[in-house]
Amino acid sequence: MADNPEFYRARAEEERRNGDAASLDNVRDRCRRAEKAWDDMANRAERTQTLRAAREAAPGGERMANTTMIPAE
Repeated sequence: MADNPEFYRARAEEERRNGDAASLDNVRDRCRRAEKAWDDMANRAERTQTLRAAREAAPGGERMANTTMIPAE
């Protein structure tokens, strides 16, 4: 499960459905916050996978000395 964007996206979708079905404003708001948190985790996991793949693809599999961080959205 760790760093699995698909898992995080599925949880976000579940919270989206829960929010859509909620009749109470506070429950709907909580679901929207949870949805955003899961989406943020999925985005971070995807960035991590991209950076890891770039690092592993570097010549000789060496670690890149000057890694540019991708800013969080």
